[in-house]
Amino acid sequence: MDKKSQNSFSLAIHGGAGGVYSKVRKQEKLIYDHLETVLEAGRTLLAKGGSALDTVNLCVRMLEDDPLFNAGCGAVANAAGRYELDASIMDGKTLQAGAVAAVVNVKNPVDLARLVMKKTPHVLLCGPGAIDFAKAQDVPTVTQRYFKSAETKVKDLVDKSSKHGTVGAVARDIKSNVAAATSTGGYDKKMPGRIGDSPLIGAGNYADNASGAISCTGIGEHFIRTGAAAYAAFLIEHDGLNAQQAAQKTINRLKEKVKADGAFILVDKDGNVAIAQNATVMRCGWIEHNGPALTTLQAPIRAQSQ
Repeated sequence: MDKKSQNSFSLAIHGGAGGVYSKVRKQEKLIYDHLETVLEAGRTLLAKGGSALDTVNLCVRMLEDDPLFNAGCGAVANAAGRYELDASIMDGKTLQAGAVAAVVNVKNPVDLARLVMKKTPHVLLCGPGAIDFAKAQDVPTVTQRYFKSAETKVKDLVDKSSKHGTVGAVARDIKSNVAAATSTGGYDKKMPGRIGDSPLIGAGNYADNASGAISCTGIGEHFIRTGAAAYAAFLIEHDGLNAQQAAQKTINRLKEKVKADGAFILVDKDGNVAIAQNATVMRCGWIEHNGPALTTLQAPIRAQSQ
């Protein structure tokens, strides 16, 4: 471990990949202003000695509460006009994980996913079973109108019609523990009951102190078929690659194997951050080793498919 990683924290968040950047600079800046707000909230928690797990939970919850992003209140409707949401969270210290899929009327799926991890012997609950569990845990619920109203509110600000809407966060705290969380509303007009990579550990979300933490965004079926998140972690732990090398190799493999269009964020066990993408757009931000908050409007993506 290098000296700069000792007693330091790192954080990366994303608001989804794909689509196109808005031609209206003011609209695009609004999205990044919101990402920076979430980053600074995460920084505050980590600087106080907060855990990576609590931090990714907080950041994803904030993104779920923001209608600009396709998760939580900002979810898009499926082919039946309903809003079904997925989320997962994983603790790199213990390898404990929790996830929910195809849940309706849950305000913050990431909080429900954490309760699955904490209160049950399971990893993934879906559909009616997940809803029954949410009710038993007094998880805040909303109506379908809640999602529809949020969608209407931002329809002139952001286009969420592409298949790339997801939010996520990865972090390493000052105790060298890592964690990851991912949440999504899926993609516009998906089939009812469709489950993507976001709630699947090893596909769209993964964390292990022996390697790092990864949160993916893109066409979920591609990340499921390639086990992308776990593959990136494997490259670090078993092949000895650094964050940047692992990100580059994983994004290249996605393109070669399944012509994937997407992206992911990664923080390795030493707190080094990497962002990789195949998609034209990747809206994300990061803080590396207690440093400044940067976004993809200010700095180039660090790994692109070749």
